[in-house]
This record gives sequence, C-alpha cells and structure tokens, in this order.
Amino acid sequence: MAHSYSLSVDETLHGFTVESAQTLEEIDGNAYTLRHAKSKAKLLYLQNDDENKAFSIAFKTPPADSTGVFHILEHSVLCGSRKFPVKEPFVNLIKSSMQTFLNAMTFADKTMYPVASTNEQDLLNLMDVYMDAVLHPAIYEKRAIFEQEGWHYEIDGVDEPLKYNGVVYNEMKGALSDPDSVLYNALSAALFPDTAYAYESGGDPAVIPELTYEAFLDEHARHYRLDNSYIVLYGDMDIDRVLAFLDERYLNEEQPPAGEPNPLSPQAPVTNLGVIKKMETAPENACMGLGYVVGSSTDRLRVIATDILADVLLGSNEAPLKKALLKADIADDVDGYLIDAQLQPALFVMTKGSKPNTAEAFRQTVEDAARTIVAEGFDRERIEASMARAEFILRERDFGTADGVVLAMSAMAGWLYDDSMATDYIRFEDAFAELRERAAQGYFEDLLREIVLENDHKALAIVEPVETLDESCEEARLAAIKADMDEADIAAIMDEVARLRALQEEPDSPEALATLPLLTPDDIAEAPAEPAWERIDSTPLPCLYHEVPTRGIDYVFAYFDMNRLAFDDLPYATLLAMLLGKLDTSDHSAEELDKLTQTHLGSLRFFVDVYTSEEDPRTISPKFVIATSALSENIEHAVSLTCEIKNSTDFNDPDKIRDILTQTRIRMEQGYTTSGNSSALLRCSSYVSKTALLREQLSGVDFYRFLKGLLADFDASFDAVVERLVDVAARIFALDGTIVSFTGTPDDRDRFWELAGTLGLSPVENTVRLTVPEPHVKNEAFIVPADVCFAAKGYNAQLLDIPYEGSWQVAAKALSYDYLWNEVRVKGGAYGAGFRALRQGSMQFYSYRDPNLDETIARFDGAASWLATFDPDETEMRGYIISSVAGMDAPVKPRNMARRQDGDYFCDRPSGYREKTREQLLATEPADLRAHGEELARVTERDVRCAFGNRGIIEGSKADYDIVDLLG
Repeated sequence: MAHSYSLSVDETLHGFTVESAQTLEEIDGNAYTLRHAKSKAKLLYLQNDDENKAFSIAFKTPPADSTGVFHILEHSVLCGSRKFPVKEPFVNLIKSSMQTFLNAMTFADKTMYPVASTNEQDLLNLMDVYMDAVLHPAIYEKRAIFEQEGWHYEIDGVDEPLKYNGVVYNEMKGALSDPDSVLYNALSAALFPDTAYAYESGGDPAVIPELTYEAFLDEHARHYRLDNSYIVLYGDMDIDRVLAFLDERYLNEEQPPAGEPNPLSPQAPVTNLGVIKKMETAPENACMGLGYVVGSSTDRLRVIATDILADVLLGSNEAPLKKALLKADIADDVDGYLIDAQLQPALFVMTKGSKPNTAEAFRQTVEDAARTIVAEGFDRERIEASMARAEFILRERDFGTADGVVLAMSAMAGWLYDDSMATDYIRFEDAFAELRERAAQGYFEDLLREIVLENDHKALAIVEPVETLDESCEEARLAAIKADMDEADIAAIMDEVARLRALQEEPDSPEALATLPLLTPDDIAEAPAEPAWERIDSTPLPCLYHEVPTRGIDYVFAYFDMNRLAFDDLPYATLLAMLLGKLDTSDHSAEELDKLTQTHLGSLRFFVDVYTSEEDPRTISPKFVIATSALSENIEHAVSLTCEIKNSTDFNDPDKIRDILTQTRIRMEQGYTTSGNSSALLRCSSYVSKTALLREQLSGVDFYRFLKGLLADFDASFDAVVERLVDVAARIFALDGTIVSFTGTPDDRDRFWELAGTLGLSPVENTVRLTVPEPHVKNEAFIVPADVCFAAKGYNAQLLDIPYEGSWQVAAKALSYDYLWNEVRVKGGAYGAGFRALRQGSMQFYSYRDPNLDETIARFDGAASWLATFDPDETEMRGYIISSVAGMDAPVKPRNMARRQDGDYFCDRPSGYREKTREQLLATEPADLRAHGEELARVTERDVRCAFGNRGIIEGSKADYDIVDLLG
C-alpha cells in the first residue's frame, strides 16, 4: 500500500525538524532533509512509490593512517551489540530476514551501513540491529572481535613460523594483489599527501598489524556518533512510524563525551610527477597513472562535466585520448575515470601493461592530445553521444542493486562535504540541460585546458614490478618478531589463539538469539506475480515477448544458434563478440559507430551464452546474443545499427584487433588475481559437465590460452584468423534457429518488427554440428600473482541421480552462512566462502581471498557431516525459509526479467517451476536438510577441485594438484 504522507518545511515530527522539501523528478518523488534536535543527526528522506525501501546510516571517517581501522570497525561493529549480544547479527539477518540488500562499505572518507527490504517491518528490524551495532557494539567488551576481524598472531608450535591472520588482513592482501589498486593508492597519496586520502582506508597489510586495540576503540568513540552521522530513508514507507522508531529507540540517548573526529581538509595544490611504487607481481602488470584534481565536490556541474569529459576522452578505443595513447605504444591498455565522492574530485588516466621507461612519453602524449583538442575543438557529436549515454543510465536506474542503496551513496557524494548538498548528486536533469547549452560555447575545451594543461595540482605514479620486496617481506618481518620471543611468548600466542577458537566455536545462547527481531510466516507476502510472456510465431522471426513496464525503454535480445559450429570454432565466436561494434563497417568508421550507438542506444552488447535443457540435459544450446536497449523513440536505430554491424563489419584491421585482444587478455588476468573464485568454479565444473566444458571453451581458461596463442602468433596468423571469423559469422547469423526477445509496449513491438523484418538473415547450408568432448577430472591449481587463494570443489548432482528441490536453497543458505562462514571465514580468515546448488545439477563449494588451501578443502569435506546432523530449532529454521523465499521474491529490473524468462524458454523449464520450487522451499523441514547431508557426502567424495592463487600456498599443498603457472 502506497503511503502519501507529505512533510512541510519547519514541521517538527518525533524530534526531527524539516529543513527543506523539494520535488525530485529523478526519483519520481520528493526529497526532504531533516535534523534531529537532540542528537544533531541529519536525515534525508527520498519519498516515492518504490516498494524496495531502504535505510542507510553513514559516518564521516577520514583515516589518519593505513592501519585500516575504519574497515576493521565496519566488520567489527556487526559482530554483536548491547541489545543483540550474538556473535554475528549481520549473518543472522542474512539467514532470517527478507532483505534485498544487507552490507556495509568503507570508503576513503566515510563508512556506510545500508539495508533494503520490500517489507516495512523487516526494514525496521534491520534498522534496529544496524543502529544498535554502530552505536553500541560489543567491541568494548570483546577484544576477540578485533583480533578476528582485524589481525592477530598465530603459530602452531615453537619450531613453526609465526603468521598473521584476520579477515580484513587477508581481504586486503587479496585486494592489493591487484596492480590497479596499488596504482590508485599511489596516485591518491601523491595528489593528497597531507590529507586522509593519502592513506589506504581499507588497510595496508604491511601496516594493519600496527593497529592497537586501544586505538581501535578510540576511533570508534570519536567517529561513530550521531552528530557525525548521515541517515537516508528511501521508498514507500510510513514515515511517521519510521521517524518515531528512530527517535524513541536511538536518537534520544545521551552520548558519552569523546574527542573530535579526524579532520577532513582540502589539499593545497601539489605537483608530484615521479612517484614509483614497487610491487611483487608479474612484469606484464607494470602500470602508471596521471591524476589531476578537478576542483571541489561542491561544484556539481564541473564534476558532472568531468565525468562526461572522461568518457569523451577515454571511453572507448575510438575516443581521442585513448586512441592517441594506444597509437603511441606506451601501454597495452588505457582507462580513465572521474574519482568523485570525495572532497576534491580528480580525473585519473591509468595504463595497463606499461612499456619500460615510457612515463615521460605518457605524460607528453596526454598533454599533446589535450593541446590539439583545445586548439581544434571537440567533436560535438562525441560530446552529445557521451551525454546521451550518461543520461540514459541515470534514467534507466538499473544499478544492479536496490535503488535506495545506490541513491544513498550518491547523496553522500555531496552531503558529506556540505549540509546543503544532500540531493545535489541525485539530481541531474538541470545539469545536463545546462551542459548542452554550454558545450556550444567551448565549455568542455576550457575544462580540458584547466584540468590538464593549466593545473598545478597533479601527479604521475608508476607501479614497477619486482620479483621480491626483501625489505618488506612479511616472512622476514615475522621471523624477526619471533626471534625476539621466548617460549613463554610463543605459548601465550598459542593460548590466545585457542581462546579465540573457543569463542568462535561457542554457540550463541538461546537467550541471546531470542533478542533478535524476527519475522513470522505471516509476514511473507504472496509471491509477486510473474510478468506475462509468450512466444509469437506470426512475426518475421519467432519472438519471445515480455510484458514488463520499462519506463519508455525497449529491450531487444537476438539469439543466434551456435550448434552449426565445431567445438574448435567456439573461441572464434567469443572473438567475434569481442570485435563487433568496435571495427569499421561498410557504412561507418568505428569512431562514427561509437558515437551513433552512444547517441541513440542505451546499450549495444555482443556476447555468448549457453543453455541446457532440463528435460534432456544432453541437449546443450550455445547462443550468440546481440543485446540492445533504446528509448522507445530510438528503436529504429536499434534495428539499423545491429543489422549494419552484423552484416558489414570489416575485420581487416590488425592494429585495432590486436589492441582489443590484448585488452581482453589483461582483463582476464586481473580477474584471476582479484576474483579467481569465479574462474575456479567454472573450471571445476568443466571436469564433469559438458555445458561447463563448452563455457570453458568460450570464456574460461581454455579461451584465455587460445587468446594468448593468437597474440603470440598474431602477424603470421592474422589472415587465417580473419578468414575463420568470416566463416564463423556466416554460420552464426543464419535464419534457421534465430529467436528474438522483445520487451516494451505492444506498439513498440509491432514497430520493431516492421523495421526489422528478418534482420537480413538467410538460410545457411551447413553440415557441421557441434560435438562437445567428454569431460575428465584434472584437479588443477593455477598459480597467479596473488597473495591469497580461491578454492572450489564440487560435482554435478545429476550424475549421481540426486534430484533438485527447493529445499536445496535452504541447505545452501545454512551451509554458506552457518557452517562455511564459521569454518572458512571466521576461523580460517578467508574473506568469503559459500556453497551453491543449481537447478541443473551443479553443487559446489568456493572460497574467496583465502589464506589457506588444504585446510579449506578439508572444511568443504566436513560440510556433509555437519548438514547430516543439522538440527535447527523452529525459530532458526523459520529464518532460513523466510530469507530463502525473500531471495526468490526480490524485485527484478525489466532487462533482467526478460533474460530470466528467455532462459526459462531455452532451458525447457516447465510452466510454474518457480511456484513449485517456492512451495518446496516453504515446506522444508530439518529432516530434509539432514537428508541432503547424506547426498552431499556423495558429492564431496568425488574429490573434484580446482584452485587459483598464490604460488607458495599452492606449491605447499599436500594434495595432489596438476599445478599450472597460468600467466607464465
């Protein structure tokens, strides 16, 4: 039920006074700023009809060093509080609430705690736990929380090495294995040496152990105060009820005195052009960056303009500055973006795969390109294209998560620095109108000149790969620390770790668990109605039509059959998807295409996907997909540009193709280092599943090796590659087997088909039929330049005749947020771990940024016996069911709804399968989970596993792995 309560300026409600009220077209609603008289807490209420309501509380937290104290606090305050004295209320909420978003984030100068839910009572419950957590955390009584989430020593015996462990410590070892992150930090420190932005807010693993428990508590006391807080409410809610809740429960408390928060001051202009940061990483990870301070966050128009400027200059290979840098052969790839949401926003230009001794050439090329553009003027079409694309994204509001959470983060980009700017970074309509007017008057040329050519606040930083950093080697530091210890010191560490383990293993008491606010089955609403969809055969091509409200946007997915390809053709299909839209066609240059697509389309993507029939798992359907989105009035461009690119792309451009291939190689290599769990899961699946083996050929390690081979022999094989691409494209873009998915109004659908016809497709004579080889188990461990590991283990349940039921979703929730959370994250120190059971049989465990490998696999192996004896009480079981149902019922954006329903069609899922799964989920009993434990034992007994990660951890494993130096 929509609430229509409106607020008036100067109105007082539950201790809050309304300071401003405005209509906000950007959210289809209103915005109110309020201040609580007693606590001085600031509140922004974004009122609209969105049922996915949200709450966030944030604190200004500029760090004074790189110990990561605010990151550790972000984790730690969610480990129990005065009102909710359980070990992990954060996890309890994930297991028991209807949340659609639940997390916390540490930024360079603030810490945010946002939650979202479609249920108002649930949102109040989440608010209750989060407010008590941030204001009254258990950290003051339980030092073990600091040790668990931050850092502590560990040692297994007098003759064993001393180690560090801790969740944030290991998370940041993984995060700072990424050269881009190291470069970002170096550049930020060079630009802002005298401010909070000089420090790594997440924590530098070399510095984290310098943080003391006393300093940790002091930082909380000085910063987690209501007069240093920013509260955001969003969506359709009873605002009177919510404000009363905040006022009565938390905002009328007396706050103990504390010192002042850390200052957040602007940096006086500095020029630092020779910063070198050495890093233990592969030579090909050399990178460098230029940073230019743009001005102040309070100049919203200039900040938006700089964001557009970054896209104009560097948004694609055809953008003028990126094109100049690639032509200069300074690096393998170049990227650029605006760093906003900080006191002084900055423009960063970053390279990947930098060539040796090119820093000066890099700076000179950037400045020369800027001078040329300032003198000759920007291409007006490119500026208009970038603005059109930016506006489309903002209007579409498809942020990949709850709108209220994203809007709360947007609000903080201005509000943190100026109390009058609570909505400035949410509003954009007026700014775009003004920028269009100013563009014709040379505004962007002036902006480029001021930022790049006339700026005395800039920096250049270089990340220089080295084999080892002896002076800061963690093992050496720990060895030196241990050398100063006697046996009593070592025994004390072992006793302390034992105490920590005992606390981690001790279950929460029933009395403590009873304090948590819980929903009841009556709070579960009816399942949201599935939007209607149908297959229409009266159109020129078969059409999957989806009736979903889209705010005037049309979504088109054209699916082309790839069963006409041989197995060794498949990498060329991925290669085709990488190249289409980025090369010249018979009618337009690549640069012209780039501008046309940004101007007239919301998106244009080419990718490959794979579907497996649930009726017959032997039937696998790989698809080549062309995905477009456009405003209703631009649907003709979705047709014309798609057909032009599909039919007349010219592949005879070796320089551009080499650049695109190299950029893809770099992205894949960085993905192995930063999120190797995804690659480990796919690779592990490919040992037993033909579907996964096919995906490996299209996008996994097998494709990466194919890509490296192409680049190694590029010049000699180029003509053959082009010939193969043309042949593969001809077999993909055929009339037979093509299906188009359309989402939009019926009138738009009819207009689309009038324009599209058969998309210029013809039948193709072809005798090749795809045959996927039989998979076999390899149990590989891939060495990549990371300080941590990513492990996966699992099997396909269908091969063991284990049926999929909705109760597996409850089992996955229990395994992920009870057993694995405690065993792999809390005890093992990994940043994350989980278990997934998919409809088509895949059952897999994984870990993320993990300091262990053998220990983690052993914990995976113990999961089955844990589940086989799992005996939750009625309240705990109800929570698992409610949270699992919430996952099924979460709101879905139109684009994703269309893709989900398309997947249902291609996978032959039976009508009503979601309803049946939901019914099974709701009917789950503890005995069902215990029975799954016995089935899970059959999965883990197969001993199918894969890992990506650190050389030392992998080579030190006692398990039998086929070890591969992936990037070597």
